[in-house]
Parts: sequence; structure tokens; C-alpha cells
Amino acid sequence: MVDNRCSCVISSPPNRQTSMKVGSCYLGNGVCDFILWTPLVEKVAVHIVSPEEKLLPMTKQEQGYWHLRTEKIDPGTLYYYQLEEASDKPDPASHFQPQGVHEASEVIDHNNINWQDSDWNGIALDEMIIYELHVGTFTDEGTFTAIIPRLSDLKELGVNAIEIMPVAQFPGERNWGYDGVYPYAVQNSYGRPEDLKQLIDAAHQQGIAVILDVVYNHFGPEGNYIAHHGPYFTETYRTPWGSAINFDDAYSDGVRNYFIENALYWFENYHFDALRLDAIHAIYDLGAKHILQEIAERVEELSQKIGRKFYLIAESDLNDVRVIRPRELGGYGIDAQWSDDFHHCIRTLLTKDLIGYYQDFGTCKQLAKAYQKTFVYDWQYSPFRKRYHGSDASDRPGSQFVVCIQNHDQVGNRMLGERLSDLVNFEGLKLAAGALMLSPYIPLLFMGEEYGEESPFLYFVSHNDPDLVKAVREGRKKEFADFHLEGEYIDPQSLEAFNSSKLQWEKRKEGKHQVLWQLYRQLIQLRRTIPALKKLDKQNLKATAYEQENVLLLHRWQDNSQIFSILNFNQQNVSLKISFPPGNWQKILDSAEPKWMSDGSELPERIETEEQELLIKSHSFAIYHQ
Repeated sequence: MVDNRCSCVISSPPNRQTSMKVGSCYLGNGVCDFILWTPLVEKVAVHIVSPEEKLLPMTKQEQGYWHLRTEKIDPGTLYYYQLEEASDKPDPASHFQPQGVHEASEVIDHNNINWQDSDWNGIALDEMIIYELHVGTFTDEGTFTAIIPRLSDLKELGVNAIEIMPVAQFPGERNWGYDGVYPYAVQNSYGRPEDLKQLIDAAHQQGIAVILDVVYNHFGPEGNYIAHHGPYFTETYRTPWGSAINFDDAYSDGVRNYFIENALYWFENYHFDALRLDAIHAIYDLGAKHILQEIAERVEELSQKIGRKFYLIAESDLNDVRVIRPRELGGYGIDAQWSDDFHHCIRTLLTKDLIGYYQDFGTCKQLAKAYQKTFVYDWQYSPFRKRYHGSDASDRPGSQFVVCIQNHDQVGNRMLGERLSDLVNFEGLKLAAGALMLSPYIPLLFMGEEYGEESPFLYFVSHNDPDLVKAVREGRKKEFADFHLEGEYIDPQSLEAFNSSKLQWEKRKEGKHQVLWQLYRQLIQLRRTIPALKKLDKQNLKATAYEQENVLLLHRWQDNSQIFSILNFNQQNVSLKISFPPGNWQKILDSAEPKWMSDGSELPERIETEEQELLIKSHSFAIYHQ
């Protein structure tokens, strides 16, 4: 079990400065520690505003930290920090903001839940089937607790890990979560801290791991008081959101500690199994030890202390294998990273959409390379970027990469928020599902994908600042300039953008939606039971592209198990002479069969000859097993 007891100072590993907890730390029996890092002020006080107002001076410690241990503070107490007798500001490490981003912080007792997951040992990365969801639109209620009844549906599908889009407190009630300004506080419109813990506990009891999406590359614009407390930003680098977070400039130790402790906080207090680190390409650190490496080291120490593995999964636009290489090989030691190249290959082959960054993709040969070597751009010239891009990841195991055919970015960053179900026909949806599940990587499904959800997933916000609302509207229109120039723009500030993005769960039991759900379920079952699919091994894999025909052959083997798959991305039927590896092959799944709402397949049930002329139906895939 995780030890949730809070203390101000953690014993420091060798050759490392002292690590400090931050925020309000309830110790029990009415005793609470308040710890704030603000190195450039001379006077700090805790301003208790409820239930009884009082001003409590803090004591300055080393390295810019201020501390107060006081009694008669109960969970639920509301407070601010007062710097230099100036205006009150919420706690930058607030554990809960019950009244939103501009109001008081709340003292939370993290020991007030009776965890039932003491026997939980987690899910290994190479066994994960990840399901990405947004709390606000996953259910009608849009809360943590409303997800719990849906866990059994996901388990029935075969999902064993859910990835929750960011829940750090953001302004208003509607947001993707990447505008968060309190990385330690759960979003109040989703529920309280104990509600999130209840969800995670329930998931663990059903054998489902929980991954949290965290943002360490920027803070949102509204309610962002972090700069009042210290030099959290540096002008040395610029990001799409403005000044970069200060990970390597003067006073950066306190900033680094803030984010390192945040990562540990979610594992220790909420029992999360993994963190997905958003857009690490916007994290700048030229110090001798990159902040990602230090976070990885500290999480590994916690894993050893607790006795189960906690994972870090990076989202990166760099195609840089150093992110996931072990530290002894010069890497950061992150456990896994997303690989967008796979998505882009599938998307362009199916939709023929070559606008924006998709112009770098569109061939079967590239998809074959994505299966075998992960990165299509491994120091290749990128026409979109107008430079060479990426590094060679062919030696890294498939279990270090997460791939998808849809996610929140690739859907929601379209002007109309169209899912793949709006862009390709039903045969194309089945083919995309097969391509994903046959990969030697960790698959990620975006909520609703499994049954072909047709509601859009739009970008939405609920800011209070009119100037900020105007800036968001103009900024999104500018972003859409490279993509999808036709259609009616939906105001991200509108309630319509949010409500129309909610899932229509009832569809998963109807017609083609039910058939697609059943296909995903069978594909997941095959991944779990056939050794050639279960082992995420790129070395025992051969992908062959027939560029003119738009057909890809995939051969995977493990011990005595072999899989041979045929994927036709052509919009027409294709007649092709195919050389099978020696042996007797039995067809175990064919998306062109009537069972999957198709007209019927021309592929034989058994193949015993090494070379055979086959007729492959358009936008279909078939799997043979030996």
C-alpha cells in the first residue's frame, strides 16, 4: 500500500539536494504543514479565511522555502498565501480549488479514503490496451464517479488501462484540461479529490490501470498566479504558450522540485499507475541532468519503495529515441513514448488527406517502416518541417511505444472535430482497427472509437476573461488555416461545442456500431492469446508494401506461433500474387466476411502453397494463423 503520510522534508538520495513537499500537508489531529517556495520575498503569511479568519506568519527556510506547522486546522479549511502584505493569492500547489481558479485553496486530508487495492500490482506496459477519455464528455454527468459504472463495459471490451485527459484545475467548467493552472488540484466541476480516488480504486478492483495526463510544459492563461510566487518562467526559450517554464535558469531548483513532487504526488496520494507527460518537446532544459531524467529517477525510487512499477509515458513530437533510452545508454529513462508517425500513415492512406503535416506521409512503404522501425522519420528530410527530423528507434522494443488511429489531438484539432467515422466508410474503420491491433506496439483507443462514435470531439473552453475568449477564437481559426477549410466554425466558448462532444453510448448496441465493437473485442482477444501478437517484438516481424496496389503484408512470429496478415488500403478490389511463408495457414479473421457486415470474402479459409493469386476486397484485412 502507498504510504500517504505527509512530511516537509524527504531524505535526499546521494549527490542530490534536499527535496521538499509543497502545498498544505494535513498531518491529522488538526495539525497541518504549509510549505511554499517563494525565494524573492521577505514576508509571507497563511491567510485562513474559513471557518475562522486569521493570519499566520510563516518562517523562511533554506533555498527559498517558507514553512508553517500549525494546529486547529481541519480538512476543508480555506486559505490563501499573502506575500509582502500584498493581495492574497491561492496556493500554487493547492490540492483543491472548490470555488475555482481565482478563489481560496482547501486543505485536503489524503488519508480519508479506505483503499481496497492493497493487492493491486498494476498492468505491465506490454500488456496494456489503453483507452483515452475526457471526464467531461465521457458521460452525461461529466464527473469522476459517473465513469465508474462504465468500467465494466470497458473491461468487457478488453481494455485494461484508461488514460484520463488532464484534470488539473482549469478556469470554468469546460476545457480539454491543458489550460490547467493548479497541477496538484483536481478539477472541481469533475468532483472532489476523494471522488477521483474512488474511481481509481474501483478501476483497480476490476483489473484496470489508470493513467493521468499531466502538463509540465506550460500553465494556462486564466487563474495563472504562479509567477507571483517566484521565477517559474524563463525568457531564454519561447513556447507556443509564451515564456518557457524555468527548468535550467537561475532559481530553477525550486521549479524542478515543484514538478518532481507533483509526479510523485499523483502516485502516492491517488494510486495512479502511470503518467502521460504532455508535449515534452516544449520542455526546455540544457542542464547536465534533464528534468525528465530527474523525474524518471525519482519515480523509479518510489517504485522500489512501494514495491510496484509506476510508469512514465511521454508525448513527443521529436522522434528522439533519447527520451526512452535507459540512462546508462545516455537516455532520460522514460518508460515509453507516443509515436505519431503510425497514426499519420494510417490516416493518410485511408483519407488521402495530405494537408499540413500529413503531407509527409501517404505511402504503404512508410507504413511498413512504421511497423518495423517505429519512426518513419528517423533522420529523414521532412518536406513539412523543411529539415531533417527524427532518430533511429529500430533497436527499442515495441513496448516502449504507444500508437493510435485516433486521439484527442487528431480529432479535436480539426475545425469540425470529425472522428475517423466521419472521414472513411465502415470498411475503412474496420481496416484501421485491424492495422492498429496488429501492430507490435501498445494500442491506444480514443473514447467511442470502439463502436464508431459519430459525435464530434470539438475544442471547448469556458473562460471568464472576454479578451482571452477573443484570443482563443482567433487563435483556433488561425490553427485551422492549414486544415479543413470547409464547414461551419463552432465557437469553442459555446456550450454547444461541449455538449455536442459527449458520447452517445446507446449506439454501441446498434447495427454497425455493435459490429465494430465486436471486431475490436475479438482483435483484443487475439492480441492476448496468440504469442506472435502478444509479444511486442519488432525484430520478429516483416512488413512488405505493394505500393502500386496499396496493399501491405505483415508477418509476425514468436516461437512456434506465426501470424500472416493482408491489409488492403486500396479503394478497389486487388488481385495479387502473394508468397506465404512455408506451412499450413488457417484464416482466423477476415473483415470482408458477412459476419462483419461486408459482402463476402474471396480469400480461402486455408492456404498450403507458398505462392497464390488472391483477390483482396477493398479496404479489408485478413489474418492467417499457423
